[in-house]
Amino acid sequence: MSATLPERVDAGRMVAARRVFRGRLLVSSLRRLADAIKDDRGEVAYELEFGREPLGVPYLAVHAQARLSLECQRTLELFEHPLDVDVRLGLIGHERDEAGLPAGYEPLLLENGTLQPAQVIEDELLLALPAFPVKPGSEAVAEEPDEKAQDVPPVADNPFAILRELKQDRLKRDRK
Repeated sequence: MSATLPERVDAGRMVAARRVFRGRLLVSSLRRLADAIKDDRGEVAYELEFGREPLGVPYLAVHAQARLSLECQRTLELFEHPLDVDVRLGLIGHERDEAGLPAGYEPLLLENGTLQPAQVIEDELLLALPAFPVKPGSEAVAEEPDEKAQDVPPVADNPFAILRELKQDRLKRDRK
């Protein structure tokens, strides 16, 4: 962990001082993130800015960048995925305070007025990871056409389209 980033901070004091932390963390030091990716080498560049909005809402602005090694779900190959997190977290002491946050703010519930900065960075990076990583440029594997599949009429997007087709077929038969 960066020497400039304390393990735990008093959020109220940080907001009052408008404190800013900048630095780098080793990906390997963020255990949950390291477990979620294929290779824990590399660094996360971060900037944390504590402040207060004109409406009086205390916030923590989190900006973090990293290139993480993920496994493509199509090709099963490893590839580097760039993450760029930029989020504002409204610092709240109780869940009921969430309703008072301005638009665009995510709530961050404080434990006894404190928070762990590295854990906040790790949480935001985990939330930014794609659910199904796909290597850029990988194409979906096209299946060979099946003779039986050619005999089946295409499925319509609209569920009522089938009823419309049945009705049209019936009208054609009734006219004959």
